[in-house]
Amino acid sequence: MNILFISYTRIGDAVMSTGLLAALVERHPNARVTIGCGPASAPLFAAAPFVERVIVIRKRALSWHWLELWATSVLRRWDLIVDLRNSALPYLLLARRRLVLRRTRNDRNRVEQLGALLGLDPPPSPRIWLSERHRARAAELIGAQEPPILALGPTANWPGKIWPAVNFADLALRLTASNGILPGARVAILAAPSERADADAVLRLIPAAQRLDLAGQTDLLTAAAVLEKVALYVGNDSGLMHIAAAAGVPTLGLFGPSREQLYAPWGPHAAAVRTPESFEHLIDRPGYNHRTTGSLMGSLRVDAVERAAMQLWRHSQGRRP
Repeated sequence: MNILFISYTRIGDAVMSTGLLAALVERHPNARVTIGCGPASAPLFAAAPFVERVIVIRKRALSWHWLELWATSVLRRWDLIVDLRNSALPYLLLARRRLVLRRTRNDRNRVEQLGALLGLDPPPSPRIWLSERHRARAAELIGAQEPPILALGPTANWPGKIWPAVNFADLALRLTASNGILPGARVAILAAPSERADADAVLRLIPAAQRLDLAGQTDLLTAAAVLEKVALYVGNDSGLMHIAAAAGVPTLGLFGPSREQLYAPWGPHAAAVRTPESFEHLIDRPGYNHRTTGSLMGSLRVDAVERAAMQLWRHSQGRRP
């Protein structure tokens, strides 16, 4: 069976689509899957054993990227095309069946929206496929498993979603104090190479003997392999947050100028906490521009995040495999 699965460009959205992909393959265990997705999210699918090919969709003017994907796909007859980006492409290719995610006003989590394509309730949870190479590299980076590791994701794809660095550091010191939920834990900072400045702002505030600097040291799947080994993850709304939840680690996502109803981390060990202000209140201001407006997360107090982290931790104890 030949399946064309058109996923997202953004890492977080692509991670949220992996549960649907896994459910399809469980229904069709002999399927040969071709993935179409953006360059940032393409590595997520590289280690999946059923993926035959990953076609990178590089966005071009006048939507020429869809023509390029068509050209690489038109000579094959597809048994199923799944298009999560609501393009015209599925109708320009030979296919026995098509599933297209329509754009609608919907307040359900993206994972639930995707599960509804197959009528799945509850929806399948996101997952990550790793190779032994990624796990071996992760083991090199983090070393011994003791003491445990608190992982922080202090970056995001735009500045409004970034919780202040001093708050991340304060939270880490509280959670790893002798009376915290992770006494004596190391503090790992993960970030992409391009996010080094935001990571450094937190790293400078963590005691040298305690910090584990992984910023710019991992690819996506190695980061996932690292996160499999940590005790707790706290981070801004980002792709890394969704990777942490998919890896099964207790994951607390921090929200402000983005909707937790749609994008909260998904899984039995995942939770979200947001600013006192709503999403609408934060962005409804003169001159707001999601690409340039600075952090809108300042009203989210450390006390509130600490309480949410402690609640998640207690809920997760004894429930992780």
